[in-house]
Amino acid sequence: MTTIIEPRVHDLGDGFLVRRAVPSIQARSVGPFVFVDHMGPVVFEGGRGMDVRPHPHIGLATVTFLWSGAINHRDTLGFEQVIRPGDVNWMTAGRGIAHSERTPAAERAAGHEAHGMQTWVALPKAHEETDPAFFHHPAATLPQQQREGVWLRVIAGRSYGEESPVKVFADTLNVAIDLAPGAELALDDHHVERALYILEGEAQLDGADVPARHLIVPDRGTRPKLRARSPVKAMLLGGEPLDGHRHLWWNFVSSSKDRIEQAKQDWLEGRFGRIEGDDEFIPLPQR
Repeated sequence: MTTIIEPRVHDLGDGFLVRRAVPSIQARSVGPFVFVDHMGPVVFEGGRGMDVRPHPHIGLATVTFLWSGAINHRDTLGFEQVIRPGDVNWMTAGRGIAHSERTPAAERAAGHEAHGMQTWVALPKAHEETDPAFFHHPAATLPQQQREGVWLRVIAGRSYGEESPVKVFADTLNVAIDLAPGAELALDDHHVERALYILEGEAQLDGADVPARHLIVPDRGTRPKLRARSPVKAMLLGGEPLDGHRHLWWNFVSSSKDRIEQAKQDWLEGRFGRIEGDDEFIPLPQR
């Protein structure tokens, strides 16, 4: 039976809503994905934008993909990179990294729309303490397919006979889907766990209406057909199930509770390093 998950909605201010579909009661993870956030869409007036101050991560990789807008990434390794629609930012936190995400100056001054998704992939236990790293993949480097009103872009992993250049640590399914009205697509069934997030548009799965801004988890081994009744934007994600339980606390993911306690102390004592040009930070939550 197909499961439909309604995300929790967080208002970050200025009309910027983030919908969190994973983790939830129905799905703590989907494949290696332990965190699924839908950002926007939002139209920022001139002078306003996104400002996620420096904050730390361990034990995961963040994956950022945009349909519109721009985000300037800076981290403690010294990387600074603006991500634009169709690009992929993959940041491996491993044993520890901190980064900030802000609207670039030009877009902030002019006003702009922002719409995208950020997901977290839990690293396999053997790689939880790997060296932190950052990779940017321009839109033109991603494999894509266009046919009969269907546009597929493979963000990470393998799908539909294509393989993304993004380095992954386990079998991964991560595909951006854009459908024209009337277009149909059978969902990839070559991965153990899958979920489909509808960002916008009127869609059906095997003839039944599915709500926008929800996560749909089809049964394992099935190949349901997605059909667009209007222009549809969606993301298909999943892959190999996790190799054990993961603890999530704030921005930390680990198979060890003690490791998360150590990360808390490291952030309090400034051991994650400094981000050049961004001296603000998000304090450790008192909870």
